[in-house]
Amino acid sequence: MSAGILLGLGLGGFFDGIVFHQILQWHHMATSAGYPAHSLSNLQLNVMLDGLFHAATYIFTVVGLTVLWHSARKQHFKWSARLLIASMLMGFGIFNVVEGTINHHILGLHHVNETVPPDQWIYWDAGFLILGAVLWIGGWRMFKSEQVKTRT
Repeated sequence: MSAGILLGLGLGGFFDGIVFHQILQWHHMATSAGYPAHSLSNLQLNVMLDGLFHAATYIFTVVGLTVLWHSARKQHFKWSARLLIASMLMGFGIFNVVEGTINHHILGLHHVNETVPPDQWIYWDAGFLILGAVLWIGGWRMFKSEQVKTRT
């Protein structure tokens, strides 16, 4: 379970950083915290912060792979793709809920979609949290149902 959660955290971070920061360019790490990407110096700072963010998600992914590798080498380890997918969904959801709560709502570092008018940011931020909760709960339910199946 811990390997899947760590992998899900890493993949959730990579999805956010690659899709929202780079491809869609909806926001960067500190675009709402007084560093909008309208000047070269602000863009440089945001790209550096985005890189640190990606480094953290890379660490989650590497640690998750390491835990999975060590677990898989144990004699009693029973493979279950559904358990791994379920725990990865939980990790992805946890990423959305924690990152969204802290960065979007508490610290106000950035918002999910800053290309829309500011009065609409809350809808995108709330949607991000709702998606995270759905992934987290869905992964948890899938994990629990699969545990029951593997015990019988």
